[in-house]
Amino acid sequence: MKLRKDIFDSYKFPLVLILSIILGSFLGITMKDKAKIFKPLGDIFINGMFTLVVPLVFTTISSSISSMGNMKRLKSILFSLFSVFIGTGLIASIIIICVVKIFPPGSGAKLIFNTTATIKPFDAGSQIVSALTVTDFYHLLEKKNMLPLILFSIFFGFAINLIGEKGEIITKGLNALSEAFLKMIGIFMFYAPIGLGAYFANLVGVFGKDLLGAYGKAMGIYYPLCFLYFIILFPIYGYIAGGKKGVFSLKNLLAPALTSLATQSSMATLPVNLKAAENIGVPEDIRNIVLPIGASAHMDGTCLSSILKISFLFGIFNIPFEGTTTYLTAILLSIMGGVVMSGIPGGGLIGEMLIVNIYGFPPEAFPIIATIGYLVDPPATMINATGDTVAAMLVARIVEGKNWCQYKKEKNANKKKNFIISSVE
Repeated sequence: MKLRKDIFDSYKFPLVLILSIILGSFLGITMKDKAKIFKPLGDIFINGMFTLVVPLVFTTISSSISSMGNMKRLKSILFSLFSVFIGTGLIASIIIICVVKIFPPGSGAKLIFNTTATIKPFDAGSQIVSALTVTDFYHLLEKKNMLPLILFSIFFGFAINLIGEKGEIITKGLNALSEAFLKMIGIFMFYAPIGLGAYFANLVGVFGKDLLGAYGKAMGIYYPLCFLYFIILFPIYGYIAGGKKGVFSLKNLLAPALTSLATQSSMATLPVNLKAAENIGVPEDIRNIVLPIGASAHMDGTCLSSILKISFLFGIFNIPFEGTTTYLTAILLSIMGGVVMSGIPGGGLIGEMLIVNIYGFPPEAFPIIATIGYLVDPPATMINATGDTVAAMLVARIVEGKNWCQYKKEKNANKKKNFIISSVE
């Protein structure tokens, strides 16, 4: 009974949002052009989110970097950890690019806004410069300059970290501001069912049923892909980590997979993951470092969904998703979303804003891909959470060598032997 309540509580808000979108879409289909009367209510939601995201980005990133401790003695584990995180994220990104090229998720729904004339693929050197930098400080406060703001926030956080004790008061202030802005977003999200419902009533009323069909197509691509990733890629990683024993030990992923699907939270799955890693034989120091960090900074499922969102927007705005630079940019954004942004409160929101801004999509595109984020969350969380344990196995292989499974078994046998001897004595 308690488990059912926990599952309901975990899914309650996403269900409310989905129901509000369904209701708004129904109103749009029924009222058609008359549904434009709901547009102001949707615009309030969009404007509110854009207003809050800029200070949220600055305070959360700066406070996270400035409060980092000294991890020099963990150099080997951390280097292996982030190498694995980025490597698996890269593989996930390449897989989803291949899939969306074969099955374009946004095809069949063409949206035309007044601002779409400015949209073009991210393929020019000047765009790279403008994407990374601004000409003056105050431009950092503009929502279109999200990436320069992120880079500035990281730099600012490191500077605070380097000045030591003098910077502690700034770190505390940034932490407090970060919590305040997160609270503001939490409060504002109570308006989300109305705002998103109104937004989709107008959107479907103007653009018709094609948009809903595009969402269905995107989900039809993403859900099977996640489960195929789980049953094909994870065994490959398991074999790389520990041979046949590594593959066989993946039976321990069942409990984390079910927990993550039920809770939609990598953090909530962490205790189950720790137990699974222990059962697999991952050394204690490795699992105690990799899994907590992985719960907030290892997101293969997010890498998959990020490129799904990008290709979806390209499709519905009738822009070809092609070109080496476009693919490389999509991969970079997906890895940033899966490895960097996921470790920051509100990182999913920031990643979606970054996608809209970096490619020059109009602000109306933001709630469109934000909705995909809610729809794909259960399987994405499953890949994210269970992938942490697989990552810990790969890190153990790098740090301990190919016989880490056997080493752990012998270590446990020696502990048991020593316990028996001491009991006899």
